[in-house]
Amino acid sequence: MATKKKTISLQEKITSYFKLNESTVSTFLGALVVIVIGVLIFNYFKSGKSGPLPAEENPLDQFNNQEVNLITNDEGKQVPDGLPQNYTVAKGDNLWKIAEKFYGSGYNWVDISTENNLADANMLYVGQELTIPQTEVIKPVMTAEAVPAINGDSYTVVKGDSLWTIAIRAYADGYQWPSIAEANNLTNPDQIEIGQVLNLPR
Repeated sequence: MATKKKTISLQEKITSYFKLNESTVSTFLGALVVIVIGVLIFNYFKSGKSGPLPAEENPLDQFNNQEVNLITNDEGKQVPDGLPQNYTVAKGDNLWKIAEKFYGSGYNWVDISTENNLADANMLYVGQELTIPQTEVIKPVMTAEAVPAINGDSYTVVKGDSLWTIAIRAYADGYQWPSIAEANNLTNPDQIEIGQVLNLPR
């Protein structure tokens, strides 16, 4: 007489396997969670809490009043001595402040950005390596008649204005343009209209 074989479904096999190895599965999942958390913590500290750097606790403050030693290059231009050189971004840095340190002029931030092919000049990371090129110091001439300072708490946009130039005139710091954008709820900071009245936070 032939005996009937009992068929076991795939679901029953899987259920049976995990019941028999419940402690093994729990141990494996626990170890996996610990590894993932460890990797996240490691990357967090390795990147130095990477992200846009704050404008506080700037280690370059000690250099802000330091004069840069200029030399005349082969083209007859005034350039800082000792460049090019590498610089490691520290907490609180931005391109304007780094340019002030090496060139005595924040306006040379454009040269640093170009030299390092930065996609976003506002995004620097702690530990990032930058090449500081030897280039002519940019010292724009701004007479009181040509570019008067903005002292009030509002300003009416005229032809040729941008948030950057308005911030320079209002705060002597182009990097303050986000404050103007935020105070005026500008969804596109690149689009301001002639005659538009902007609030200038003080």
